[in-house]
Amino acid sequence: MIMPSGQQLLLPVNPVFIWASLIAALLLNMLPLGRVPWMPDFLVLVLVFWNVHQPQRVGIGLAFLFGLGMDVHQSSLLGQHALAYTALSFFATMIHRRLLWFSVPSQALQVMPLFVAAHGVELLIRMVSGGIFPGWSLLLAPLAESMLWPVVSVLLLAPQRRAPDPDLNRPL
Repeated sequence: MIMPSGQQLLLPVNPVFIWASLIAALLLNMLPLGRVPWMPDFLVLVLVFWNVHQPQRVGIGLAFLFGLGMDVHQSSLLGQHALAYTALSFFATMIHRRLLWFSVPSQALQVMPLFVAAHGVELLIRMVSGGIFPGWSLLLAPLAESMLWPVVSVLLLAPQRRAPDPDLNRPL
């Protein structure tokens, strides 16, 4: 595949780093900050990032397992997060080749409908099962996640941007 002009060739990603970032995002979601509807879902951000950049290593099955873990943690209807994360992972994998041609701010706009759809699936399942409507501030969560996309992209691609063999002329 021809790379877009001006884009740096990345080193291979370490699988341990992928797992560490996913577990760190899961732990961030599990912090006892209270249940506010506008809080971004950090696990969704990291899952979509790795689905876009490493679709062979992070796929739909892993998204389903993390979704079940979030369902158990939040004591929600079993399968609510699992279905949302699975659908999100599928669509992120589906658009990953097209998404990589855009700049990072443009990518944030491209993934915002995915985040909206994931929160919509969770809300739909919650409402069908008899839950209460959390309020219109729920619409702020996908916006916050898409605004965090550039930060997550810089943080998670940083280990791959280092020089393969650093020396005095290339300290990075």
